[in-house]
Amino acid sequence: MASNQANSRPKFRIRKDDTVVVLAGKDRGKTGRVVRIIADRNRVVVEGVNMVKRHVRGTAEQPGRIEDREASLHISNVALWDADQQKAIKVGWQVHEDGTKVRVDRKSGTPIDNR
Repeated sequence: MASNQANSRPKFRIRKDDTVVVLAGKDRGKTGRVVRIIADRNRVVVEGVNMVKRHVRGTAEQPGRIEDREASLHISNVALWDADQQKAIKVGWQVHEDGTKVRVDRKSGTPIDNR
């Protein structure tokens, strides 16, 4: 029984291509699109947020350089962003009569995935 739980994928309220706002850290208040979710480490990579410099080794075709990349953030430090109301929203789940599970805004109850 425990082995099934260890192999199961964690469920997150934030998905790839969602627009999120950063809640904590040096980039607090910035918004961006989720580029990648690192599920086993509970982290997300947000476009244009938490930029770090990385030194890249040169090759025969091009010289070495220093480039800016997005570093990952812990998923608890981001929240889904509602562009219409200009605020962060809490995400809940709702199961419809036909059995489909949909993300909803906890305060208003409006579906998120239909936007």
